[in-house]
Amino acid sequence: MEIKLFVAIIIAVAAAVVFGVAGYIIGGLHRKKVAEATIGSANKEAARIVNEALTEAETKKKEAILEAKDEIHKQRTETEKELRERRSEVQRQERRLIQKEESLDKKTDSLEKKDEILSKKLKDAEDRLIEIDSIKRSQFEMLEKISGYTKEQAKDYLLKSLDDELTREKSLKIMEYEQKLKDEQDTMAREVVATAIQRCAADHAAEATVSVVALPSDEMKGRIIGREGRNIRTLETITGVDLIIDDTPEAITVSSFDPVRREVARLTLEKLITDGRIHPARIEEMFEKSRREVETTIKQTGERALIDAGVNNVHPEIVKLLGKLRYRTSYGQNVLNHALEVSYIAGLMAAEIGADVKQAKRAGLLHDIGKALDHEMEGSHIQLGVEYAKKYKENDAIVHAIAAHHGEIEAKTIVASLVQAADAISAARPGARRENVQNYIKRLEKLEEISNSFEGVERSFAIQAGREVRIMVKPEVISDDGMILVAREIVKKIESELEYPGQIKVNIIRENRAVDYAK
Repeated sequence: MEIKLFVAIIIAVAAAVVFGVAGYIIGGLHRKKVAEATIGSANKEAARIVNEALTEAETKKKEAILEAKDEIHKQRTETEKELRERRSEVQRQERRLIQKEESLDKKTDSLEKKDEILSKKLKDAEDRLIEIDSIKRSQFEMLEKISGYTKEQAKDYLLKSLDDELTREKSLKIMEYEQKLKDEQDTMAREVVATAIQRCAADHAAEATVSVVALPSDEMKGRIIGREGRNIRTLETITGVDLIIDDTPEAITVSSFDPVRREVARLTLEKLITDGRIHPARIEEMFEKSRREVETTIKQTGERALIDAGVNNVHPEIVKLLGKLRYRTSYGQNVLNHALEVSYIAGLMAAEIGADVKQAKRAGLLHDIGKALDHEMEGSHIQLGVEYAKKYKENDAIVHAIAAHHGEIEAKTIVASLVQAADAISAARPGARRENVQNYIKRLEKLEEISNSFEGVERSFAIQAGREVRIMVKPEVISDDGMILVAREIVKKIESELEYPGQIKVNIIRENRAVDYAK
């Protein structure tokens, strides 16, 4: 039974295998037929697409060939047209060149003819020059015989005549230019200066710095001197001044070259006199108090001057120097007032001509700061002022204006020129300064000496307080035309050798006199 079952299972398995193989073969054959049918259909479709593509490509090829033919035809037409135009242009250029060659040939022929004519004229001119030289020599010989002069003598005579004529022409030109300059410049300068002076309100009386201390009674002199002179010695030692106690009633004179020291001594004396207790300890106490007061006054005065002048950003040490100028005088004129006046005038003139007003006012205010130091240190007030202005970082233009305000160096800026002019105006106005009599006499003598040093000057007179010099010249030495040149030379020498306020008028007088006697 088991064998039958086993055989049946084997048969079933074999049958399944046979059926599976048969099914696989039948399915493969079916798939092959389906694939062959699909491939056949794809081949047909591919053939159709290729045919359509070939047909379309052929069509496009024909269209491209036609377009290319049209483009070639178009390009050929344009090229032929351009070639025709170029041929025409070349032909025109050729015709122009031919015309120019013909014109050049004509000009060459004309130039050759002119050259021949010029050569002929040159030869004729040379012949004429030879003839003229011959005539000139004969005329010179004849002139020498007639005039009695040789050629050199005649030349000297002509040169002298020409020199006289040129001298007259130079004189006339100088007069013409001077008049023109006066008409144009003097008018403008007068307007600027006059406007500045009118707008500047300044004191017209010279300030005198006194060093006299009034006493309530002559008894006070003895108390100031003290027992065996100890009080006056202490005063002179501490203050550094000389006290002059003489027969002047109820007054003591304080003498010192330092104005600040003199002011401190004056205040010390006044405080001692008011207090009444005069002894060495009290003197030292009052001196310290007076010194502090003067220092405070100096600082306040400098600050006030800056406010009045409208100047700012100034170093504190320069402010102190400005304050010290309150106690300094020059020819009786207070230097601080003078500096403020110069600042005002320079600023006003700068405004009139369109210059830098602030810089002009600053330079005018600081131009004399060296005078606060010239009694303490060596050097002129200009050198000291320049040194301190540089030390405290003032602008180069301000330093230059300080250095040039007395004309020791040339003023190279408008501000420096304005400060020069303002300084001269402030110093030269009536009542501004007093001049030492000896210096005044020396200046007048020097003025006459300079005038008399020129050839042809007979005598000279300084008049109008040295504002004018009147010069008499010898008429046989100096001609009318030469007077102008001589006046010019005298003016230059006065400007270079003499120091003077304002200006000096040089007046030259030439006269001829005929004297005879009836007998």
